[in-house]
Amino acid sequence: MGVNGQAVVNTQWGWKPLVSPYTGVKVLSVGSLLASEESSLAFRGPRKTALIKTFVKDVLWGRLDYLIFDTPPGTSDEHLSIVKVLQNAKPDGAIIVTTPQAVAIATVRKEISFCRKMGLRIIGLVENMNGFSCPCCGELSQLFPAADGKKLAEECNITYLGSLPLCSGISQCSEDGQNTLEGDYAGSTALKALCTTIQNIIEGEGLT
Repeated sequence: MGVNGQAVVNTQWGWKPLVSPYTGVKVLSVGSLLASEESSLAFRGPRKTALIKTFVKDVLWGRLDYLIFDTPPGTSDEHLSIVKVLQNAKPDGAIIVTTPQAVAIATVRKEISFCRKMGLRIIGLVENMNGFSCPCCGELSQLFPAADGKKLAEECNITYLGSLPLCSGISQCSEDGQNTLEGDYAGSTALKALCTTIQNIIEGEGLT
């Protein structure tokens, strides 16, 4: 997101989120609060829950088009805390992300069950790392024995939003904090797939 080196400012009205130089996207993560990249954070349940509440209620987000929480895989304290904190805000729902491997599919099944038990609507499923996009010709090669994300979506009766192949160029842009929509990879197969998936989410939700 290009926010490395920016500091989170704590004001009398709350924390000011970091602002990406790319289209002004606002960003905040636990990593933003650490003194250095080598620092770690050892928080247990109650303190993690308090920090998540702070991210939602005590940050000067201002007027937003979308507020997106990127959570770790599984069904841990973080997921439960976010759902409870946002209950009154009535979020649009959850976007489930999986990869084609069987172990990932098994974890995602639990996430789908969790969302349904919590009454959280599932917007759809995205299959990440579905193939590798050749940096020379753009041809897609499958890395795993089978891509089961679409089958899982059908079994669980949720919308399949799209699949995203791995692309070394886009990965490098992300690592360097560069805008993937500009430069050498603007017309790549992987980026087109990403844009199509995002468009499917927006149009499917009527969020345009």
